[in-house]
Amino acid sequence: MAEYDVLADAAGLVAAARALAAGTGPVAVDVERASGFRYSQRAYLVQVFRRHAGVFLFDPPAIGDFGPLQQAIGDVEWVLHAASQDLPSLRELGLEPVSIFDTELAARLLGHARVGLAAVVEDTLGISLAKAHSASDWSARPLPQAWLEYAALDVEHLVDVRDALAAELAEQGKTRFAEEEFRAVLEREPKPAREEPWRRLSGLHAVRGRKALAIARSLWMAREEYAQAEDVAPGRLVPDRALVAAVLADPQSKHELAGLKEFTGRASRTQLDRWWAAIERGRAEKDLPLERAPRGDSLPPPRAWADRNPEADARLKAARPAVEEVATSLSMPVENLLTPDLLRRVAWSPPEPVTAQSISRALAELGARAWQIEHTAQVIADAFVASAQTTTTSSDAAS
Repeated sequence: MAEYDVLADAAGLVAAARALAAGTGPVAVDVERASGFRYSQRAYLVQVFRRHAGVFLFDPPAIGDFGPLQQAIGDVEWVLHAASQDLPSLRELGLEPVSIFDTELAARLLGHARVGLAAVVEDTLGISLAKAHSASDWSARPLPQAWLEYAALDVEHLVDVRDALAAELAEQGKTRFAEEEFRAVLEREPKPAREEPWRRLSGLHAVRGRKALAIARSLWMAREEYAQAEDVAPGRLVPDRALVAAVLADPQSKHELAGLKEFTGRASRTQLDRWWAAIERGRAEKDLPLERAPRGDSLPPPRAWADRNPEADARLKAARPAVEEVATSLSMPVENLLTPDLLRRVAWSPPEPVTAQSISRALAELGARAWQIEHTAQVIADAFVASAQTTTTSSDAAS
């Protein structure tokens, strides 16, 4: 097994940056976080590979300033797998690519049955990668050599994978598709924070009544505040199921809360005062949450469309198989051709009059890429027109 060193100071970073700047071709970049262990999504290891330079492993908390690395590789293409997952952590370090090649997204566009990194490496290069440490606590120090070897292999073959997928994209006539998708990933704005993130508590559906929901909200907020302060994943302090169990049990004293066997977790007893105070705050709350979260700009679920908006239901049912047929002809998942949400939105509120041009404009405003519009606007317009004609015929026959 190869021995890998983790660079943890400015001198090591500068030397590695010089070597990478002297390398050739694109650079492969990957990030290891400590999801499930830490509150933050910060990078705890950054791996970089470039031909004629080699693999370098960096310790972000120890290094801090990654300016020399950005200067060395910032103007060349970065190869990442599932780039949308790693870009936020990289940007937090001041590492920002000007262009990317996303091997996972390329594999999806090509219709590969398996798109995980190990599967894509095996399918393109015939090399098997062990994925034994993907869920490890990368904030631990020192990092074992077995983990470092795993991390290095994540980037060591990635440029070769990129070349194989690029050739396959060219063969299938999908190079432009991929370029537009990669640019969209790079330019995508971060999602706005959820208005009521506490509603994502697993098991919250069992909680009934606005007063009980206020207690659940208060407990969630107390856990979130403590988790952030300690930089520990919230579920490791007190699992969701334990918070919900405390709400459902409705304890009348701190002693009752402590005796609740379902109220578990490493901080369930050591921070008992915190949780009891949260329960009392929730009970005293005057601004009670609604039974159901406000929809915002979200649409009703499609199963409700037949009653709520039968014309939109007919449009969606006509357009969905037509778009699926195009996706099949292109050998890619339908969600990569056009996300279901975009189709639902244009079906719910179509432009008037319905033409390929008006559908194209509507899809563009919703964020669809040019290649997606080219392949779907006409079939969607045709499906909408056909559904309107069918609805009119049915109404005439009924009258």
